[in-house]
Amino acid sequence: MAGLGRWVRHFFMPQWQVRRVFPAAALRSVEDAIRLGEQAHAGQVRFAIEGALPGRALYRGQTARDRAVDVFSRLRVWDTEHNNGVLVYVLLADRAVEIVADRGIHARVGEREWAAICRRMEDAFRQGRFREGAEEGVRELGRCLAEHFPAASGQANELPDGPVLL
Repeated sequence: MAGLGRWVRHFFMPQWQVRRVFPAAALRSVEDAIRLGEQAHAGQVRFAIEGALPGRALYRGQTARDRAVDVFSRLRVWDTEHNNGVLVYVLLADRAVEIVADRGIHARVGEREWAAICRRMEDAFRQGRFREGAEEGVRELGRCLAEHFPAASGQANELPDGPVLL
């Protein structure tokens, strides 16, 4: 079961708060960064933002990582022709960022690279720089994917580029 502090953070993270830190302009900016990055690499990137976990998940002690894996499945990020989907998951109440990559990508890019990108995004979020942190994280992710999975001619965009608010 989650500690009291975590319960309070999640309880006091309503949807309007998510919209305050990620307004429409910031979401468009993240979408543009994803679209631009996907021109240089063969990955399929999704960006999901969740304000807080539901009470049941908190009670079970669900971590941001566990939730990211659930969201990866729920958004069908795994459902790409070349197993090249990547999810960037942001849990605002915990100020946590997780990257979950499909097996085609994960086999060549290690946890270490993903963790470094997540930590830099979390640092920016702690400073209140949500838009900048998200944009830079997506750009770093794009550079990493371009290194390991350069773009192929005629590749299709299989997943929506726009961030999703959960």
